[in-house]
Amino acid sequence: MSGSIPFGLVLTKLFLNQDIRNIGSKNIGATNVLRTGNKFIAGITLFLDILKGIIPILITKYFFPDLIFLSGLMAFLGHIFPIWLKFKGGKGVATYLGIIFALSLKLGLFFCIFWILIALISKYSSLSSIVSSLVIFIISFWENNFQLNSYLFITFVILLYTHKQNIIRIKNKTEDKIKL
Repeated sequence: MSGSIPFGLVLTKLFLNQDIRNIGSKNIGATNVLRTGNKFIAGITLFLDILKGIIPILITKYFFPDLIFLSGLMAFLGHIFPIWLKFKGGKGVATYLGIIFALSLKLGLFFCIFWILIALISKYSSLSSIVSSLVIFIISFWENNFQLNSYLFITFVILLYTHKQNIIRIKNKTEDKIKL
C-alpha cells in the first residue's frame, strides 16, 4: 500500500502546480520530476520513494520476518502499479533502492556506487538502473541466500520490463541523457 503513494505526482502538483504525467516521460518517478527543472522537488521525490521501500521492510522485519521478501515485492509493485493512478506508476528504481538498503546496507551501497559510475560514463539514468540492479543480483550470490537471490532476480526482470521503452530509445540513440 505504501508503495502506491505517488510522491512525484503529489509534490509536483503541490509545489509546481503541474501534473508530472504531462511532462517528459510522463512517469511519476524522481528522474521525470527532475525534468521539471526543480532539483529540490526531484530530490524530495527520490527520498520519499526510497522511504516507500525502507519503511515496509523495517516493519515487516520486526513483526513478520518470514514475509520480508513478499513485503518488499508488494512495495516495489505498488510503486510501479499504484492503485490510485489506474496502475500507471513509476519504474520502481527508488523504491527498489530503499528495499535493498533495508535488506542489506552493503548491497544498497554497491547499487549506489555502480549507479553513479554508470551514470557518469553513459549519462543514462535508465541504463544505470538496469545495470546496477543486475550487478546487485550477481553480487547477492555471495550472500548465499536463496530467497534474496530469488527476490533480486524477480525485481531485476521487472525493472527490465519497466525500462523496455528506455532500452529501445538507447538502442535508437533517442534516450534523454541526465545532467549530473
